[in-house]
Amino acid sequence: MQTLYDASRDELAAILDGAPAYRIEQAWHGLYRDLQPAAEISTLPKAMRTRLTEALPDALVPAATTECDGGTTRKYLWHLADGGHPIESVLMHYRDRSTVCVSTQAGCAMACGFCATGQAGFTRHLTPGEIVEQVVRAARDAAASGRRLSNVVFMGMGEPLANPEATWRAVERLHGDLGMSARSLTISTVGIVPGIRALADRSLPVNLAVSLHAGRDELRDQLVPINRRYPISVLLDACAEYLERRRRRISFEWAMIDGTNDTPRDADELADAARVLSPHAHVNLIPLNPTPGWPTKGTPLPKVRRFAEMLAERGVNATVRANRGTEIAAACGQLAAGQPVAIRTGSAAELA
Repeated sequence: MQTLYDASRDELAAILDGAPAYRIEQAWHGLYRDLQPAAEISTLPKAMRTRLTEALPDALVPAATTECDGGTTRKYLWHLADGGHPIESVLMHYRDRSTVCVSTQAGCAMACGFCATGQAGFTRHLTPGEIVEQVVRAARDAAASGRRLSNVVFMGMGEPLANPEATWRAVERLHGDLGMSARSLTISTVGIVPGIRALADRSLPVNLAVSLHAGRDELRDQLVPINRRYPISVLLDACAEYLERRRRRISFEWAMIDGTNDTPRDADELADAARVLSPHAHVNLIPLNPTPGWPTKGTPLPKVRRFAEMLAERGVNATVRANRGTEIAAACGQLAAGQPVAIRTGSAAELA
């Protein structure tokens, strides 16, 4: 099923068969620059708008919107038009920027136990248009609040590099048609090494964020099961190749789990990993957000700050990321699109 933002210019022209070129340009400009729904592109005659909406439906059916952090964090629950599969995206306003976190899959097959999306399982890949429409909807909401959407992070539901072609086509559409800088686009991965290497050959220098979470294979195998296929040494080699080709800083995401990956040993191992990419690696420390199926708690904030100090003592540039959206299950690792998540018990070491 092709939806509105899946269509190329040529496909749009075919739908508006017989329309002069300037009408195609008006339609494209209305969708991508004015952020208008197809039925509201006022520069087009009503008959053309009707033809567009009948041939190319919206991909996302709004199901619910929730807010927190004084209205600066907004989570959207969408149902996909082709069958109702639920996905979520999150718009976050900061003092100097507005960022949307988008999903690339309905569910996720990576099975990271501390992530609600991973617990919910995998349904299907999203299309480029389904990804792009999340951004357009967020940009439209931001504009209504007098804000400009400035950043997109592919960190929502799913593993972007397990859906590489659709993810990249969405990147190209955001860059070429929405006019977003490649430097404002960040693709996150749990460590899909072939995807990282393919990304290094792509045409745009997007940012890369790697969800590392552990600096030794024994622990990372438990927290991030894909590590059994692509162990840390292989992952770091791919990151080094990406850095050499793209010259873009790489971020390591580190969800801090109390008593699991927040010890001096973990600081040593993380520092060793960061030095492989020095000075172009940055660490984001994130206290683990609570999810119903993972019994281990996030590291208390004072201990997180001490861990950041340990990294600084080892020459690593690290930032403690402020949690946003926790109370509405919109924070990192909490997106489950309202799906029930099985409750699991046991220690972190047992929940591989």
